Amino acid sequence: MSFARIADGIDRINAAAGRLASCCCLFVIAVEFAVVVMRYVFGAGSIAAQESVLYAASALFMLAAAWTLQIDGHVRIDIFYQTASPRARAIIELVGSLVFLLPFAFVLALVSLPYVEHSWAILERSREASGLPFTYLLKTLIPLFAVLLGLQGIAKIIRAVLVLIGPPVQARR
Repeated sequence: MSFARIADGIDRINAAAGRLASCCCLFVIAVEFAVVVMRYVFGAGSIAAQESVLYAASALFMLAAAWTLQIDGHVRIDIFYQTASPRARAIIELVGSLVFLLPFAFVLALVSLPYVEHSWAILERSREASGLPFTYLLKTLIPLFAVLLGLQGIAKIIRAVLVLIGPPVQARR
C-alpha cells in the first residue's frame, strides 16, 4: 500500500467524522431553539435538553476539528504560506505537524486516557438529577479528538514528504 493511499484513507476517516459532526450542528440549533421556546413561552426547562446541546456542540467541535484541518479551514497566518512555493509549503506543513500538531495530539491523548478510563469505570453521569447519564461518552470524545487530529497530522506529513521527494516543479516562463 502506498503512502498516498494511507493519507487518502485518513482523509476519508476524518471526512466521515466531519460529516457526522455536521449533523450535530442542526441538532444544536433545533434543540437550543426548543429550550428557549420552552423557557420563555411555556415557563418550563429541561436540564437534559440543555445538556444534550452541550454534548452535541462538543461532538461538533471535537469530531470536525481534524476534518477542518484536512480542508485547511482553520485560521492560519498566511504572511509567508500564501506566497510560498509548493516545496516551501510542504516544509512548513512538515515542520508544523512534527513540532506542534503530533506532540499536542499525543500529549492530549496520553493525559486524557486516565480521565476517560475513570469516567467509564464509574459510568459517570450528570451531576444534575434530571441530567443525561452519559458523561463518560462525552469525555470519550477527548482522546478521539486527539487521535483524529494526530491521524490528520500524519496525512499532512505524508503529503508534505511526497511533495519534497517528488520531482521539482518547473516554474512557468
